[in-house]
Amino acid sequence: MNIRKIIIAIDGYSACGKSTTAKETAKILGYKYIDSGAMYRAVTMYFLDHHVAVTNLHEVKKALASIHISFHVNSKNVTETFLNGLNVEEEIRHMRVSEIVSQVSTIKEVRHAMVEQQRKLGKQRGIVMDGRDIGTVVFPDAELKLFMTANILTRAFRRQKELLDRDYLVDLDEVIENITNRDRLDTTRTESPLRKAKDALEIDTTHITIDEQVDEVLRMAVSRMLKN
Repeated sequence: MNIRKIIIAIDGYSACGKSTTAKETAKILGYKYIDSGAMYRAVTMYFLDHHVAVTNLHEVKKALASIHISFHVNSKNVTETFLNGLNVEEEIRHMRVSEIVSQVSTIKEVRHAMVEQQRKLGKQRGIVMDGRDIGTVVFPDAELKLFMTANILTRAFRRQKELLDRDYLVDLDEVIENITNRDRLDTTRTESPLRKAKDALEIDTTHITIDEQVDEVLRMAVSRMLKN
C-alpha cells in the first residue's frame, strides 16, 4: 500500500480550535506541526520589545532581517515556538501581543517574510499547518485544505479559558472585542485576507469537541494519504 506524505492546511477564525486540532493531528500522524499564527505573534513580540514602529517601513524591514522563527518539540511532546533561539511560547500568548498581532499581520513585508519561512518548513511535506492563508497563499497545492469556524460566543469562552489556563484573567467582553476586531482586520486586509479556499472543506466547531475535530481531520487526511 502506497502511503504518501501530504500537507494539511487548516485555515479559519481565531479560537475555533485550529491549533489544538492541528497539534493533535500532527502528533498522531507523526507529522511536523507548524503554527503560523505563532510566527506572526513572535514577530509582533519582537516589534514590541524592540520598539519597532509598524508604520515605519524601514524599521520593519530592518527588524525582519533579524528575525528567525523555529519550532521544537519538548520532552512532553509539545511543539513550542522559538524566536532567535529563545523559547517564547508563553510570552507570545499575552494580551499585549494579541491586541496588535492583526495589525502587524496586515503588513505586506511581514507576510512575505513569514510565507517564505513557512514554505521552507514545509518543503519536505508531512506537515500540518494552521493559520489564515495557508490553503490560499502558502500552500495552494496542499492535498487537504480545511476551513474552521464557530460562533463568536463559543470562541470567546475558549479564548478566555486559554488565557485563564495561563493565569491571565481577562473580562469576557474584552475577549469578544479583541476577537471581533481581529476578524475584521483579518478578513478586510489587502494582503492575504482570511478567506475559504475554493477546494477547502468547512468544519463548524461550535458544537463539537476537540477529539471529534481531530477524528474528522484524521479521517479526511488518511483518505488523501492513500490516494494515488
